[in-house]
Amino acid sequence: MNQDLPAGPPPPPEAAGAVFGDRLPDAVRYAELLAETGVRRGLIGPREVPRIWERHLLNCAVLSEVVPTGVTVCDVGSGAGLPGIPLALVRADLRITLLEPLLRRTTFLQEVVELLGLEEQVSVVRGRAEEVLNTFPPVHVVTARAVAPLDRLAGWGVPLLRPYGEMLALKGDTAEQELKGARAALSKLGVVRSEVLHVGADVVDPPATVVRVEVGESPGGVRFAAKRAKAARRAGRAGRGPR
Repeated sequence: MNQDLPAGPPPPPEAAGAVFGDRLPDAVRYAELLAETGVRRGLIGPREVPRIWERHLLNCAVLSEVVPTGVTVCDVGSGAGLPGIPLALVRADLRITLLEPLLRRTTFLQEVVELLGLEEQVSVVRGRAEEVLNTFPPVHVVTARAVAPLDRLAGWGVPLLRPYGEMLALKGDTAEQELKGARAALSKLGVVRSEVLHVGADVVDPPATVVRVEVGESPGGVRFAAKRAKAARRAGRAGRGPR
C-alpha cells in the first residue's frame, strides 16, 4: 500500500451540515471521490485530502452567497469540479456547465455528475473557453478558481457572458493587487464594475476571497462583439442553405 495516499477524507465539519443541508450525503460522496479517484488520477494532491472540506468544498460552496437566483453558470477550467460541483449541491436553482479542456478531467467530472444524480442540473463540456465561444448560449455568471491571473482569466471568461453578466473568481491574498493590475485589460473587455468580496465568514476561516467583475452590454468588448456578429451571420447563412 502506498503510505503517501490518505485512506480517505476526514468527516465533514459541523458547518458542512448547515451549508449543504439535505445534500450533505452527496457532498460526503464527492469528498470521497476527490480523495480517492481524484488523487489516484492526479486531479488533486494527496496532501490536500486532510483539508478537503475547509479548503475545497466549503471554500467553494460559500461562493453561492453572491450568485444570483435561477441563473446559468459556466465554471471555466473546472478541473476536479471546483467550484462548480459544490455550487450545484447547495443551489438547485442554478444550471451549470463545467468547462474543462483535459479529457481525464472531463471523464472524472462526468462520473461525478452521474454518481451524484446531477445530470438535469449540470453538464460537462470538453474544450477551452476561446474554442466554445459560439457553441453554446452566453451565461449569466462565469466562475473560476485557481485558473490563471485575473487579466488572462477575464480574457477567457468574460466573452462567455450575457450582457450585464458577471464573472466571479475565487482568489487568494493577492486579489486586490491582481484587480488593480488588471483594470486596463478589464475595461477593454467591456467590464464596467469590479470589486473584491469576502464570503463565508461564518463557515470558513479565513473567509473566501472573490473578485467580481460585471460587464455592460458588450461582454468581451468590441473585438468579441464583432466575432459574435460574424458567427451569427455564418449560422444564418448555413440555416438558409443553398438557393
